[in-house]
Amino acid sequence: MLKAIRLSLAIVGLSATCAMAAPPPDAQSGAHAPLPGQPTNLQQLKEIDGVVSWKTLAKIEQKQQGDKVIPVFDKQITDLNNKVVKLQGFMLPLDMNEKQSHFILSSTPPTCAYHLPGGPDSIIEVKASKPVKFSYDPVIITGKLTLLKDDPMGMFYRLVDATAVTK
Repeated sequence: MLKAIRLSLAIVGLSATCAMAAPPPDAQSGAHAPLPGQPTNLQQLKEIDGVVSWKTLAKIEQKQQGDKVIPVFDKQITDLNNKVVKLQGFMLPLDMNEKQSHFILSSTPPTCAYHLPGGPDSIIEVKASKPVKFSYDPVIITGKLTLLKDDPMGMFYRLVDATAVTK
């Protein structure tokens, strides 16, 4: 029993440490810096022609409406709604399979097992039509982008009918 309590306290402490240590996003890129103590060589995404930039996706105003945060999307973003786009990012798997049909695409690599590496403007829910092989390296995904204004999970973006783009 005492071991279980110690383990629970350690997990809670680690989770709180990760959350408190998370630096704010860079105002220019929308990307989050690595956590203190993490390797400084964490891979940052480079802009690629034909791929929607995370800088574009970060052009959101967040309005408080009662107990919810509602995104107000920039015109550049609303023009992409329901269009087929290419996005690049790091995969955050939602299950233990080698190939993922449903996962999160993030602007930054994961740095803590207990916390997402950014806010809702730096992650995209992906529903793939064909499973995508998990990779720690950045991937490029294409699919139909949907803007979410009132998602129960707090997501702002979803990519559906997605497939991996081979480089």
